[in-house]
Amino acid sequence: MRMKLSALGRMARRFPRAHLAISAALALTVVIMALAPESGESHPERTRTLELPKPAPAVATSQPQPEPGHAVTAAEPVPKQPERDWVELEVKSGDTLSTLLQAHGVTAAQVHRLVTGDDKLAELARLRPGDHLNISVDDQGELTALSYHPSRVQTVKAILQDDGQWRVESETRQYQRRTRFAEATIDNSLFLAGHAAGMSDNLTMQLANIFGWDIDFVLDIRNGDRFRVLYEELYLDGEKVGEGNILAAEFWNQGRHLTAYRFQTRSGDTDYFDSQGRSMRKAFIRTPVAFSRISSRFNLGRKHPILNKVRAHRGIDYAAPSGTPIKAAGNGKVIFAGVKGGYGNVLILKHGQRYSTLYAHMRSFAKGMRVGSRVTQGQTIGYVGMSGLATGPHLHYEFRVDGVHRNPQTVELPKAEGVNSNEKPQFLVQTKRMDAQMTLFAEAATLASSNVF
Repeated sequence: MRMKLSALGRMARRFPRAHLAISAALALTVVIMALAPESGESHPERTRTLELPKPAPAVATSQPQPEPGHAVTAAEPVPKQPERDWVELEVKSGDTLSTLLQAHGVTAAQVHRLVTGDDKLAELARLRPGDHLNISVDDQGELTALSYHPSRVQTVKAILQDDGQWRVESETRQYQRRTRFAEATIDNSLFLAGHAAGMSDNLTMQLANIFGWDIDFVLDIRNGDRFRVLYEELYLDGEKVGEGNILAAEFWNQGRHLTAYRFQTRSGDTDYFDSQGRSMRKAFIRTPVAFSRISSRFNLGRKHPILNKVRAHRGIDYAAPSGTPIKAAGNGKVIFAGVKGGYGNVLILKHGQRYSTLYAHMRSFAKGMRVGSRVTQGQTIGYVGMSGLATGPHLHYEFRVDGVHRNPQTVELPKAEGVNSNEKPQFLVQTKRMDAQMTLFAEAATLASSNVF
């Protein structure tokens, strides 16, 4: 072994360029000799495995490689963005967005830029007591982020960008929907019957609106009338938070059996239709105001209460408190808005080529009502009053077909568009499924009331 080492030494002196490599080899040889057994016998307890470190695998990188002769430094880690410090604010009576934010150092100019930066942010100007919002303000008092909940399922977040513009994100959670059933017989009023069936006033109003074109719920309801309703309950995180839409309904009124089914067309429009696919909605509302009583009916030989002489009464008078909203009976255009003799303040709407409606004795018109204005069915167009020749607050309502006055209570109202023939098969399948659900619920309710369970 000494001869081998001497030979390696002579080679190192003879070949200087290989000096370093030979020195390394000498060192490795010494280590191996130190670990080797002194004799040919095996000594497992003294045997070791020497493993040289494996080179690290090459990692692809998009960074430019250093040029020869340049120093290489380790890449610094990307700093983690600090989390925002959010402050929760609760709106109390008398609070405005400006007062809430200015209390945290936000200037009025910043508040203005915020509410004008996006349509969704404009809603912040209509905060109500009990609302909550979260804000993040930097050390200079600049608002950098804000989030609020327009509803229980919607969250709107605004982040201030480097260019001073707001990036607005909106996220909507989905309700969990459960199908429920209710039925009742009317022995006093529709709303009392609804309460007895466990329905909210909102759900009962939905029911009245669905059948409101065929049933006058002030004049037509009789004791013994009854209804069945298939509807949705809405849940969030297992908690009931409200009621959704009526899916199907039946109503028995003075011997008539009416049915209605909710159906969404391929175009995305949703409406209620009868079992044949005809729209429950007419082109006109039967009564355009919530009234307490009919003070004067359609009568071509009526004696005028003030003029004390026979003058045809070509409409219906609906007595109602002053200021009660008046709704457009149908989609149309304003062709007159002003004072018309003893009628006082009058609004006349034109609906297509054949139909027109007149609203008289109004206290005032709704904002934007002028000749040429377009209105939609159910839109508030004015308010009940007693302008002109009137003995008390009421709406005088006229309905004309081809220029001829017709009795608003009895005139046959044109139907709205029904289910398209291409979608009729899908509609019929859906109605059969809802009918089956309604039947199962009704049978279960009957068994439960009979104490069978």
